[in-house]
Amino acid sequence: MNLTLRGAAPTDASLIVAFIRDLAKYEQLSSECSATEEQVLATLFAERPAAECILAFADEEPAGFVVFFSNYSTFLARPGLYLEDLFVKPAFRKKGIGKALILHLAKLANERNCGRMEWTVLDWNEPAIEFYRSLGAQEMGEWRIFRLSGPALAQYR
Repeated sequence: MNLTLRGAAPTDASLIVAFIRDLAKYEQLSSECSATEEQVLATLFAERPAAECILAFADEEPAGFVVFFSNYSTFLARPGLYLEDLFVKPAFRKKGIGKALILHLAKLANERNCGRMEWTVLDWNEPAIEFYRSLGAQEMGEWRIFRLSGPALAQYR
């Protein structure tokens, strides 16, 4: 298998949305997925992009993607890299594509002088948890995620 990783381009917006929908289905969150091609174009390919996307191709066939953005650690006084989504199509799993994507991000984090790279994983996703542990990632068990969204966020306009 010939694996190619490359940064996404505006012409990839429909592919990115397809990956997002596939990920939402896998995570049993399809009802929460409202991403559109227009939104992807407006947010990933704007003058000041909200995030970046790397696409993986196996023998030129779309196989997976990763979406990430910069964050900041006040304790380290250094930037960080936050992995928002990593997805590999089922037919391409266990072929090293997910590992290639995450190691590509780790290299990028080092090139950007990041102090750390972080992400979340659903507690039931044991295959992903074991995969991340195999790379040396540590679970931050003492931290809890909080979120304001939808009407709870909109009330503060």
